[in-house]
Amino acid sequence: MVQTDLDARLTAIIAPVVAAMGLDLVRVMLSGQPGSLTLQVMAEDPATGQLTIDQCARLSRALDQPLDEADPIAGEYALEVSSPGIDRPLTRAKDWQDWAGHEVRLKLEPKVDGRARLHGEIMGLDGEDALVKMKGSTLEGDSVLRLPLSHISGAKLVLTDRLIATTKPLDPTGADEIIESSPDGAAVNDNEISTED
Repeated sequence: MVQTDLDARLTAIIAPVVAAMGLDLVRVMLSGQPGSLTLQVMAEDPATGQLTIDQCARLSRALDQPLDEADPIAGEYALEVSSPGIDRPLTRAKDWQDWAGHEVRLKLEPKVDGRARLHGEIMGLDGEDALVKMKGSTLEGDSVLRLPLSHISGAKLVLTDRLIATTKPLDPTGADEIIESSPDGAAVNDNEISTED
């Protein structure tokens, strides 16, 4: 979960805006190729762990001016403001405590014990290590791996009945993200609302 210099600069611009709205920042990620870049801002309401479509829209509007003034990204890009969703990414140390007992798939870089990918149950956090019980293991001791957070390049909850039961739907429309695109347009799907710059 290492940020690039640009990711860190973007986070420094975005985090205060998110905090001022009483929300928690989950992830800032710039992806794509020049000419088709997407800046994803994922946030949550600490009371619910999600965002409604109205909260996404307000946050998107609040980010317009700070991003325009700082102009940290060369060229055009689409701004995507979204809720983490049910099968959310785990990006913060506290996520490993908050989601203990749920299944996770993760990528490791560098490898840990020769493993680059894991599927297991989150057992919590111990200092700077995530504790993960390997999927299918019945042993409590040796089957729990200590994974340095600095080695976890990506982690996402697995959609299970238990996870679905834990998460309450917030928006009956099913839309939980806003995508702002430049005038030449960007593709959207049924769960996205596009607004033009």
